[in-house]
Amino acid sequence: MATPYKILILGASYGSLLGTKLLFAGHSVKLVCLPAEVELINKEGARVRLPVKGREGLVEIDTRKLPGKLSADGPGAVNPADYDLVALAMMEPQYRSSGVRELMDAVARARVPCMSIMNMPPLTYLKRIPGLNTDACRSAYTDPTVWDGFDPKLMTLCSPDPQAFRPPDEKVNVLQVRLPTNFKAARFDSDAHTAILRRLEAEIEAIRFDTGSGKVELPVKLKVHDSVFVPLAKWPMLIAGNYRCVTRDGMKPIKDVVHGDLEASRAAYSWVVKLCVSLGAAEKDMVPFEKYANAALSLQSPSSAARALFGGAPNIERVDRLVKAIAAQKGMQSAVVDETVALVDAQLELNRKKAA
Repeated sequence: MATPYKILILGASYGSLLGTKLLFAGHSVKLVCLPAEVELINKEGARVRLPVKGREGLVEIDTRKLPGKLSADGPGAVNPADYDLVALAMMEPQYRSSGVRELMDAVARARVPCMSIMNMPPLTYLKRIPGLNTDACRSAYTDPTVWDGFDPKLMTLCSPDPQAFRPPDEKVNVLQVRLPTNFKAARFDSDAHTAILRRLEAEIEAIRFDTGSGKVELPVKLKVHDSVFVPLAKWPMLIAGNYRCVTRDGMKPIKDVVHGDLEASRAAYSWVVKLCVSLGAAEKDMVPFEKYANAALSLQSPSSAARALFGGAPNIERVDRLVKAIAAQKGMQSAVVDETVALVDAQLELNRKKAA
């Protein structure tokens, strides 16, 4: 039997979703998270609830009952050189926070392959896109210097397409999946590092979970692609849905934004697809608008970016600003994106003034 991997995951929400899948295959997973999360996860494990096709209700997975070993620690207590793979599953602004920033520097120095599962691609990953001027993208990042020590050959991006949330009335070790789509990762530069992902992909594909009344296939797989552009398929969704939840009158649910004016949503979505294709993506790398619009019907709350923004956050992930900056390099411009960026800028400025 192949030796299990040791995998370090920064972030405990999406991190616990990916981590749970890895535990089924017997791997050892360490989550880096907040003190309250560390204590609870080490004591009680994590719980992940998933909808399964053809079944009523949700299937709950208790990590303590899986073959692999899950543990959690603070950022100062781990040595990245001890791990085979590092997954980055926090929001982009969090990487500059005290303790995490130092851990990121240690990860870069350890030269361990890194897979980001952020909506906001690491600046390092953008360097893998031919012909892109990444210096012109730096202003979209909360602190671009976080990424300066990383080697693009050791960085890949995995699109966090599944929608998951922490139920507000539950403990912080509970994660509920709302939209059980797949994680889509681009290959690494090296075949050896890509082989790690391919093995994880095959192992996750093979998982069958015993519910007590029979074994079921679980949703949320890891799909590994040769194209560096496949994870960018999330961008049209974010621009047409997530960031448009931010309006002058507060925030709206994704479903209402997308379906309130379907043609405007389609136009915004198609514009971002066109931008990705201009960078080198193939049409088949992208998700058709109809498929996205159908999925958006189940997204009945505002995006996490909008919730954070109207909750007073001084920084959020700025994929809207990044897309605008990249489009400018291609001589492309969108009134929808310009308006979205202006609305988010204004709300952030308000939040920062209140926090000052």
